[in-house]
Amino acid sequence: MKDALEGMLVIELGTVLTAPLAGMMLADLGARVIKVEHPAGGDPFRRHAGKLYSPHFSSYNRNKESIQLDLQGEAGKADLLALLARADVLLENYRPGVMARLGLTESVLKELNPRLVWCSITGFGAEGPYRDRPCYDAVALGLSGLASLMLDPAQPSMSGPTISDNVTGMYACYGILGALVKRTGSGEGARVEVNMLEASIAFSPEGFAQFTRLGVVPQPQTRVAISQSHAFPCADDRLVTVHLSSVEKFWQAFAAAIERPDLLADERFLTPELRTRNYAALAQEASNTFRTRTRAEWCRRLAETDVPFSPVHTVPEVMVDPQVMLSQTFYEIEHPEHGRLVGIHRPVTINGERGPSTRPAPVLGEHDEAIRREFGLG
Repeated sequence: MKDALEGMLVIELGTVLTAPLAGMMLADLGARVIKVEHPAGGDPFRRHAGKLYSPHFSSYNRNKESIQLDLQGEAGKADLLALLARADVLLENYRPGVMARLGLTESVLKELNPRLVWCSITGFGAEGPYRDRPCYDAVALGLSGLASLMLDPAQPSMSGPTISDNVTGMYACYGILGALVKRTGSGEGARVEVNMLEASIAFSPEGFAQFTRLGVVPQPQTRVAISQSHAFPCADDRLVTVHLSSVEKFWQAFAAAIERPDLLADERFLTPELRTRNYAALAQEASNTFRTRTRAEWCRRLAETDVPFSPVHTVPEVMVDPQVMLSQTFYEIEHPEHGRLVGIHRPVTINGERGPSTRPAPVLGEHDEAIRREFGLG
């Protein structure tokens, strides 16, 4: 089912990542998403590679249309109101107070379009001591406690993909879909509010449960010790991961795969609780063994013994992995200006169908003329 949200019109006032991701997810479900951008360069994410069509922008804005409106001017505001009068969803990630300064208050929008679902994404919420602070991924990671579960205090270094941004965009989409379902019965729109701080906290609830119920303050290795997750360098300096959980058969299969039956009799590792307590020692013992063979050899052995494992792929390796290729996760399209583009399909099928992932992210103002004509804009 490619068109679960067919007929829905979303007006996105989104920049960078959180709102654009939510808008793209709605577009991937078949909604029509019109992205409103400032004429002076549009979404700042466009410029991350020095041009107006960066990989960062194109990866979060497929299946959308783009119109340029200057919302500081009366003509731009009038055009936006004309779009919102016919819209199902308004999606924005401005700081608190910006919409009100533009004259787009809740009462104004409700009078204009009582069926409108208005979703606001902020850093910390509409009230409170942090209300007016700028917020980006690293800020939300730190304040939510997520960073404390990933950073080594002795050698702190931020790394990896965006987490708080992506999670917040997903929660925003989740809230919008819930409001749209409710509207089918009530006929009334809704105000959906999501902030990066709360979304990041909600994304990893087990640490808070551990603290409030057990008095344990989680550290970077707390979860991986409990789940018996390991990453081992092999003889060729490539990495393999295993995740043994507390299932005894996986522990026994692991010891067999690496030909270390002595680990099964080691008093430090006799039970899941002991393996959790002695996580570092077990990791060192196994690591010494993994250094004796290449990653390919270990992957074969682990597969033969049914151990939950994976090679640690680089990005290029992911794209040629046989499972990924069979799933047809990636697709290619030819952009008339920017050439070959590789996209990632919606990771959800409905009745066996992917989303309508055939339209690349728009160039700035690509649909100005068509949208103005359709909506009768000035």
